[in-house]
Amino acid sequence: MSEEPLPNRPSPRIEALDFVRGVAVLGILAINITGFWGPSLATFSPAIPYPEPGSAGWFAFAFVLFEGKMRALFTLLFGASMVLFAQAAERQGTNPDIAQMRRLLWLMLFGYLHFALLWWGDILFSYALCGLGALIFLRLSPWQLLGIALPFYALSQGIEALLDLPGVLTEQAILAGTAPAADVAEQAAMMDRIAASVAKDMAVLDAGFIGAIRLKLAQSALQPITTTLSTFTETLPLMLTGMALLRLGLFSDWPRRRLALVATAGVVLGGVPTLFATDWLWTHDWPPRAMFAAIEHGMALPHLLMAVGYAAGLVLLFPRAQITALGQRLIAAGRCAFSNYIGTTVLMTAIFSGWGLGLGADLPRQWLPTFVVLGWIAMLAWPRWWLARFGQGPLEALWRKLVVRF
Repeated sequence: MSEEPLPNRPSPRIEALDFVRGVAVLGILAINITGFWGPSLATFSPAIPYPEPGSAGWFAFAFVLFEGKMRALFTLLFGASMVLFAQAAERQGTNPDIAQMRRLLWLMLFGYLHFALLWWGDILFSYALCGLGALIFLRLSPWQLLGIALPFYALSQGIEALLDLPGVLTEQAILAGTAPAADVAEQAAMMDRIAASVAKDMAVLDAGFIGAIRLKLAQSALQPITTTLSTFTETLPLMLTGMALLRLGLFSDWPRRRLALVATAGVVLGGVPTLFATDWLWTHDWPPRAMFAAIEHGMALPHLLMAVGYAAGLVLLFPRAQITALGQRLIAAGRCAFSNYIGTTVLMTAIFSGWGLGLGADLPRQWLPTFVVLGWIAMLAWPRWWLARFGQGPLEALWRKLVVRF
């Protein structure tokens, strides 16, 4: 079954981007759902804040398919969108650099409000700040962009992973009972810090709307900045890679054979080490230092490989998907990705937070996939109807007006 395409549809390249973005924004919810439900550190391990029967299976599934990959894919797409925005500004006779800076500064404000008013896990502020840095490289050739981005990404993430390794080995010695007393004491101190972080996050989660805002601003008003600084070495090179891939024709010109090869290679080369890592982490009961190391830096290269593989695979599927009802809804969801991203936060915080239904305190973790599906249905349900009447998502339209008028 298919649906009629939207009126005034954009070019096939942009529709392909929207299709991939629609999948990415749905996939991000599979990871973010844990952060809506519980403390921030729960996104790192099924044993935080405490182990629950049946929770490890869903965590492992999301870890293999979504963790890091959807964030990387979304960041690649953000970089690609910066190129498209600059091209559109030039066609309209507008200075692309000034227009882009206005666009990113408004996004920075949206991101901080998203953090302060709704949820600690905002990525928009980081995208805006890193995007301002990416503007410096916007006019470089695709190969120059890749020549900067990929070595920087590999070196920075690889060095961080190597720096994490001694702590992971020490943790294993502690768990095996062979570590010296000083290391045991340091591990105990880390567990105390984890408990304190969980308690602080749960206080925000359980508070009313105004109370949660006050707690966040009192305890972590600068968190969007510190988050940007800690993720800069991931976000910026991925944006530059997305710029390069768009200019190299990934979303428009690559033959099907090349797309199939890149999709297969990316998913296999990234997926195999991810499966091995998941098996090791699960059989070792999700040790916290190892979990932090894996998610923050250790799996960076598999994340990128799988993200590029996902992008190529989705572009390969796009010609057939675009004529189906689901494909048309994914395209529309991608065109409304900003509204869907913020709207999902509103929906999920209303379900889990103290100012809403307050289910976060009582709902078992194994129920989270149900709410992922609920969010996916919501993100797919409204955009086609809205776009057919208004042409843009509500937040996309507001963002555009702010950029043009100010």
